[in-house]
Amino acid sequence: MNQKKVLITGSTGAIGSACAKEFHDAGYFVYLHYRTQEDKAKELKQELENSEIIKFDISNKEEVYSALENLELDVLVNNAGITRDNLFFWMSDDEWSDVIDTSVNGTYYVTKAVMKNMISNKKGSVVNVASVSGIVGNSGQTNYSAAKGAMIAFTKALSVEVARYGIRVNAVAPGLIESEMTVELNLKEMKKGIPMRRIGKPEDVSECVLFLADKASYVTGEVLNISGGMVR
Repeated sequence: MNQKKVLITGSTGAIGSACAKEFHDAGYFVYLHYRTQEDKAKELKQELENSEIIKFDISNKEEVYSALENLELDVLVNNAGITRDNLFFWMSDDEWSDVIDTSVNGTYYVTKAVMKNMISNKKGSVVNVASVSGIVGNSGQTNYSAAKGAMIAFTKALSVEVARYGIRVNAVAPGLIESEMTVELNLKEMKKGIPMRRIGKPEDVSECVLFLADKASYVTGEVLNISGGMVR
């Protein structure tokens, strides 16, 4: 029996590394993607025996296509993302384009690169890591909200196109999750707006990603809200 394979973009981040460990523990061979954090990638690879590191800039289509051209996968997790928060009137063009290039264009390039083989094999699963910001919008995050909202729409449209080939496409929309993106936030105050009264852990997301990718065989085009009831 062939070992299932998964690529997780942005594997060195909190959610990405949790997903890598989740899939590895479930018996997958894990392709660990990184762009700049080589030390973290190597450290994660040492921890996960059945894994391999892949480096590319997700916003550079030539790098993406070159790195992934012949890669055959069972699962793709589009997790890589960045924040460049600012109020709209003070937001720079670079703050806008950096976020869009990573989350929207990067998701397109990576998915396009691996989809050909998934269609040929008539199987596969894609899970896009969006955000509740893409559902309700957040002040100071017009770029991030726009990018994650686009990922959700991308998920729904692509799921319709590739379902006939046995490929499922879903998304998760995490709320406040302990990560490098939330380290400077006033989490104690923010807990008051979460019915479950706690900040999510990366594992709360990775468990859902594995479920959608591996277990939910009759689910496609869906967005799973992971926010402790903050967004309803």
